[in-house]
Amino acid sequence: MKILVGYDGSKVAEDALKMAQKHANAFKGYIFIVTSLEQSQTLQKEDIDKAEGKLEYLRTSFNLDDISCETHASVNYLSPGEDLVQFAKDNAIDEIIIGVRRRSKVGKLIFGSTAQYVILNAPCPVVTVK
Repeated sequence: MKILVGYDGSKVAEDALKMAQKHANAFKGYIFIVTSLEQSQTLQKEDIDKAEGKLEYLRTSFNLDDISCETHASVNYLSPGEDLVQFAKDNAIDEIIIGVRRRSKVGKLIFGSTAQYVILNAPCPVVTVK
């Protein structure tokens, strides 16, 4: 079973990783942890380096627990939701696990909702963690 975790460093993303670990142990899964950074004028190399460093730490900790894991820091012009869905399609992912945060309707309108996009467009089941 291939499990994709959308990771942004938040508390709910950490909870999603814990859920992925349980699923990987139960179903002999392979975990892909993906951080999606949208290319923009404000994106700095330090941001990318920080994300890659955190992902390397996570990969090492999963491998120490005997859970197969790959990490990817994706930088492109897609929104994080579009990027995660595209990754899932390209890699024949069986399950996506993402964290959800409570936002107002105006907040969703202005900032969008990565989780909402993934839930509506994913090619596989999506598990949400809050």
